[in-house]
Amino acid sequence: MGVLICYAVILALVCQSRSLAVRNPLYRIKRYQENERASVNDCPRTWQPVIQPNAYNYSMDIRMPGVIPAVSEAYLCVAVQVPRERESYIVDFVPHASMDITHHMLLYGCSTPSSTDSYWDCGTELGPCVQDSKIIYAWARNAPPTRLPKDVGFKVGGDTTITHFVLQMHYGDVSAFRDGHRDCSGVTLKMTSKPQPFIAGVYLMMSTNTKIPPGKKVTNADIACPYRSYPMYPFAFRTHTHRLGKVVSGYRVRDGKWTLIGRQSPQLPQAFYPAANAVEVLYGDTLAARCVFTGEGKTTVTTIGGTSEDEMCNFYIMYYMDSKHAVPYMNCIDDEENDLFRNIPKEANIPVPVSPEMMMAMQAHGHHTDFHDGANLQEREEEAGLDQGYHLEEMVDWPEVQLQLGQVSGLAVDSSDNLVIFHRGDHRWGVNSFDNQRIYQQRSLGPIQQSTILVVDPVKGKVLKASGRNMFYLPHGITTDKNDNYWVTDVALHQVFKLGPDGRDKPLVVLGQAFEPGDDKNHFCQPTDVAVDPLTGNVYVSDGYCNSRILHFSAEGNYLRQWGAESSDKRKRIPFKIPHSLAFLPDKRELCVADRENGRIQCFLAESGQFVKEIKKNEFGGEVFAISYSPVHGGLIYAVNGESTYGQSAPPQGFVISYSTKEILDYFSPDTQEFKMPHDIVVTKDGSVFVGDVATDTVIKFISAEKAEHRSVKKGGIEVQEIEETETFVQTHLKPLLELPAQPPEAAPQETPEPPRKLEEKQKMESKAKQSAQGVSVAIITTLLLIPLVLVIAIGVFLRWRKTRMYRDDSEVKLEPSSSGGLLEKIRGKAGGGLNLGNFFASHRGYSRKGFDRLSTEGSDQEKDDEDATDSENEEYSAPPPAASAS
Repeated sequence: MGVLICYAVILALVCQSRSLAVRNPLYRIKRYQENERASVNDCPRTWQPVIQPNAYNYSMDIRMPGVIPAVSEAYLCVAVQVPRERESYIVDFVPHASMDITHHMLLYGCSTPSSTDSYWDCGTELGPCVQDSKIIYAWARNAPPTRLPKDVGFKVGGDTTITHFVLQMHYGDVSAFRDGHRDCSGVTLKMTSKPQPFIAGVYLMMSTNTKIPPGKKVTNADIACPYRSYPMYPFAFRTHTHRLGKVVSGYRVRDGKWTLIGRQSPQLPQAFYPAANAVEVLYGDTLAARCVFTGEGKTTVTTIGGTSEDEMCNFYIMYYMDSKHAVPYMNCIDDEENDLFRNIPKEANIPVPVSPEMMMAMQAHGHHTDFHDGANLQEREEEAGLDQGYHLEEMVDWPEVQLQLGQVSGLAVDSSDNLVIFHRGDHRWGVNSFDNQRIYQQRSLGPIQQSTILVVDPVKGKVLKASGRNMFYLPHGITTDKNDNYWVTDVALHQVFKLGPDGRDKPLVVLGQAFEPGDDKNHFCQPTDVAVDPLTGNVYVSDGYCNSRILHFSAEGNYLRQWGAESSDKRKRIPFKIPHSLAFLPDKRELCVADRENGRIQCFLAESGQFVKEIKKNEFGGEVFAISYSPVHGGLIYAVNGESTYGQSAPPQGFVISYSTKEILDYFSPDTQEFKMPHDIVVTKDGSVFVGDVATDTVIKFISAEKAEHRSVKKGGIEVQEIEETETFVQTHLKPLLELPAQPPEAAPQETPEPPRKLEEKQKMESKAKQSAQGVSVAIITTLLLIPLVLVIAIGVFLRWRKTRMYRDDSEVKLEPSSSGGLLEKIRGKAGGGLNLGNFFASHRGYSRKGFDRLSTEGSDQEKDDEDATDSENEEYSAPPPAASAS
């Protein structure tokens, strides 16, 4: 009985504590998992502080309330009131975010938030605060956490002006939300109501009037202000620019001596980093900062502003002061020329290199991240884009055979990486081709008699196959599907066709009505291009000159949906103005559109048409004619522009653009001619780029500068194997070329080494052949060299004989191999007969064998290479094995 009573009492106490927890949210215990992909049930709409056992100390969670950002580059904010009316102090920050989901987050302190909604878009009209927003904390891309020194805290609440926290979250790429999860990222503030001896603050140094001229390699933005307050002690710093910034440095200047506070590349995660030196800033000192920019690749002046096309120059100092005299927030804005900077340390002008070790160190400090292994690190480095030395150049001797082409309207590649050209033969699109209702006016000419589809060898330029006779009137766009069927558009017919790869001129699928323009799901009006999803076979059509929309069809040609000017759009984006070219991104499951007359590239989720991102650059000059895509380096978009009829102008040229950062990585144009109207572009698996110019009836091939250099050496007749292999080593380790994803290990071909005995016999035969070919002079020289060797051997034999006589007949003498012999053996390797530098370097200090394996100094290895080699041209441009398809 007593046992039952005890159980009842315990049960009553548990229920009572449970009910108290329900009635008072301050006593709730956090039961959610720290997971960046938490469900909405793990993201309560309000976050309450959790009381710790110590009455003075508590923590406060500030989280996004289960949001799903609608577009990339979104800035969302959430506001939380400071929990206590009396003063509180933030003594630590614990971030809960992942670079997979969040680009960066900032925590502001302010008196009045810009909105009272549960969350709001704070990247457009509304900012985080109504006015006087103060940055308290910053986190970006798994940067190291910000740590406050002991007895230091940010003072909030009470008589301060900080009555609210506003958390701003920047979502760079919404593709992470395709699975429908909601985001609960945020930060936990470790707080105390116990007064702290030292108060933390942020000193902002900012330039406002800097102008960066286009093309200028170096532009400096200098900021300097005299310090007029009580002593402060910097303990952390943060740099901030946009993409043109190379390095930002901050100093204390006293009696002409510059002491570094912090120096960092603004392209690294823009969080607060520990100060470089323990510095005390006193009344009368000067605080100075410099931002170094480059205008290379720009065609217009870049000024200070808030958009991604503008620039910023900010240097933040996080400091602490004695609580009796603390000034928590100060700033310095100065754009005047200052003689002070004549003596700035030279380090301020040297960009900070971002080494893999530095990136690894940052990722190792990150929270909730899986980017710790070498393979993932390489992926992150590839996402940063191409090596700075990469550049595309025209291959001037391509094609080797003259192609008979009309207006080149479309380009594609098939599964064998052959180039497919779509051209108009003897028909031309002119001012009299259509009337005001877009009805084709030259039907009397009949269809084009020539073969309009040419399959061309990408190496030599030789026509391999031709088709498409007597079918088309004004060809425009072309693409291939996974079965090498051709999907083409004809702007005169207002139709889309699917043709088989066998060369038969009978369409497998026809969409639209011949010569009938329209705007419903059964009609097109001058459709421009087609893209095909290689996984599902679904088809996307840009319809085009009249309707400015994208239509989505099944693989069988059944209408599914459309989007564009006529679709519902809550954000009221500018509608398409001639969607001219399409590119399907299989690794991202997105469709990108070259919106020609709007001068931009827009990307959408292929299945739903949901907007993902926009790339719009001044360098485009107002028009983007065509795009192509390669999944290497995290995704590269290749584009060509054209001369705009709306006032903006830029020279027609090609661009290589990073999908992830939206930065232009390379510009290219032909050397032997000018682009007149580059109409379409396509990139092959080996990184070769082809551009079709509709005004000059030509196709121009571009390859990387390194590959062009290597090719010119071989065509020049230089046969020095050591030079070619050394060049390969430089390319491998310094300037990596475009590559496909690595082939799976099980598919990689295995080299079969020759048996040692066979190799020795081969080497003996080669040695005899060489000796017989030397001639009398070589024999004489050899004899002269052998005479001293014979003498040395004879002396050695004599000495050994004498030494043997000194010992008993049963004595054993062991000769140890010399150190030189051991080194020689390492250099020669197991095969023998060749000086194999690969084995030598591979055994010392972890050097990679790559680039050295074939480098030798004896004829046996050289002749073996000659036997195994194929035609150098075919080696250079042959397509690698197909990569495994993305899931």
